[in-house]
Amino acid sequence: MAAIVIGCSLPAPARAADPVYGPPSLLCTVTDPRLSEASGLAVDGDRLMMVNDGGEALEVYVLDRSCRVTSVITSPVDPYDIEDLARAVDGTLWLADTGDNGRDRDTVALHALREDGQSVLFRFTYPDGPHDAEALLLDAAGRPYVLTKEPLGRAGIYTPSAPPSPSAAVPMSRVGDLEFTPTGTPGGPLGEIGQVLVTGAALSPDGAFAAVRTYTDAYVYAVPDGDVLAALGGDPVRVALPASPQGEAIAFAANSRDLLVTSEGTPFDVTLVPAVTPPPAASTSPSSGAPADTDPSGATRSSAAEAPAGPSGGGNSDGVNLVIAAVLAAVLIAVYGVLRRRG
Repeated sequence: MAAIVIGCSLPAPARAADPVYGPPSLLCTVTDPRLSEASGLAVDGDRLMMVNDGGEALEVYVLDRSCRVTSVITSPVDPYDIEDLARAVDGTLWLADTGDNGRDRDTVALHALREDGQSVLFRFTYPDGPHDAEALLLDAAGRPYVLTKEPLGRAGIYTPSAPPSPSAAVPMSRVGDLEFTPTGTPGGPLGEIGQVLVTGAALSPDGAFAAVRTYTDAYVYAVPDGDVLAALGGDPVRVALPASPQGEAIAFAANSRDLLVTSEGTPFDVTLVPAVTPPPAASTSPSSGAPADTDPSGATRSSAAEAPAGPSGGGNSDGVNLVIAAVLAAVLIAVYGVLRRRG
């Protein structure tokens, strides 16, 4: 389940009809060894666009719907750790250079890459110290939201406090939090910890829905009037994703509702999770039940003034357990990140 704590009071968003998702199916299988660490996915019509984790240059691989690489968009800029990909309305590709397994970066970056290879680098700082982040949401107006990857499941939502600048690092503001709890969905590394770690995000082509994923599940939010932050304050539809060793990328298909997801390591599948026509509103109520692969979340939201400073607990014992869990999770994630980089 997911809940959001927004850093300001927001009206309840006007909800579109929740999509209902059917059984997943294989779209195609990627066998190109150059995509062994695919961590970001975007869609342009029938084209799939993918980026690798890390890398020594900006590289976006363009694939057809049979998962054959047809071209590579490149720029000689050497990034630190690319983790996600978003495509703007004007066709610009935004690469999230936000990975920080060691949490020791002074700045993180977004790269705006055009299909002709021209790119612009924008740097940002967090207001509260370094974070590892693997998810980027880009709203229809081009405003970026970076979602952090937190072992206790409370992901921060950050956005620039001023227009991005290629000449100076721009401070980001923490505008909210998304809270996740273990779901029991199989797959991914790190057991239950992997079920709460945010690894990717996407906006639908028409801007009507946003998706946030963990290693095991996707959360789909209705977007009211293009307001992504308000959308994340709504109740998401949780979609249990097919088990995969390291699911990091997610995108909406060109029809705006179907989900596409991948996992790192070649060969890997591009899996289609289809949206089906939702039943009448009355049949989507909690008492009527939902398809087995879709779980409407009972998410709650509150203003920052009403929210506790950290995850709630029932006493000193719970607080100690949370600290122990946080330390163990941080160690596991750090070791896992080092092993990935060495591999």
